[in-house]
Amino acid sequence: MILFYAVGALIVIVLIVAAMLPSSYHVQQSIIIKAPVPDVMERVGNLNFYKQWNPWQQMEPEAQAEIVGEPVAPGHKYTWQGRRIGSGSLLLKQIDKKHIHFDLQFLRPWKSSASDNWLFEEWGDGGTKVTWQNFGNLSYPMARLFGPTLNKQLNQQFITGLENLKKMCEGG
Repeated sequence: MILFYAVGALIVIVLIVAAMLPSSYHVQQSIIIKAPVPDVMERVGNLNFYKQWNPWQQMEPEAQAEIVGEPVAPGHKYTWQGRRIGSGSLLLKQIDKKHIHFDLQFLRPWKSSASDNWLFEEWGDGGTKVTWQNFGNLSYPMARLFGPTLNKQLNQQFITGLENLKKMCEGG
C-alpha cells in the first residue's frame, strides 16, 4: 500500500513540475557566410540540397526522402522516413528577398509541428548573415519535461547545420 502511494505521489510531482515548465521553445543561431544572399537562399530554399547540410538528415543517410514542388518556391516540400530520424515533412510556406519560412511537421516518433524561419542579410563585402530560427509548442507533460534537453540538442544541431551550409556555399 505504501508503494502505491509513493508511486502516486511521484506521478503527481512529475505532473506539477511539467506544468511549471515552458509550454514552447525557441532556438536561434546565426553565421556569416562569404557568399551573396541569393546564392545562400538557393541552398536553403532548394530542398534538393537539404540532406547535404542538415545534420538531422545526415544522422541517417539511408532514410527515404521525397522532394516535390518547384525549388525555392512556396509548396516545395521535403518528406522523410527513417528508423532513427522518424518521419515528417518540411514545407516551404513563404519566401521574399530576405526570408524563407517553412512549416515543419513531425509524424513519428511523436506528432508535433514547428515553424522553421530563415533571415538573410547582406554582410560586409558580398557576404550574408544567416539567422536560423525554430519555434514550436511543447505538449504537456512529456515534451515539456524534455524541453531543456531539446533546446540544447537543437542549438548544437543548428550550429552544425549552419557550419555545413557555410562550407557548401563557400565551396569548402
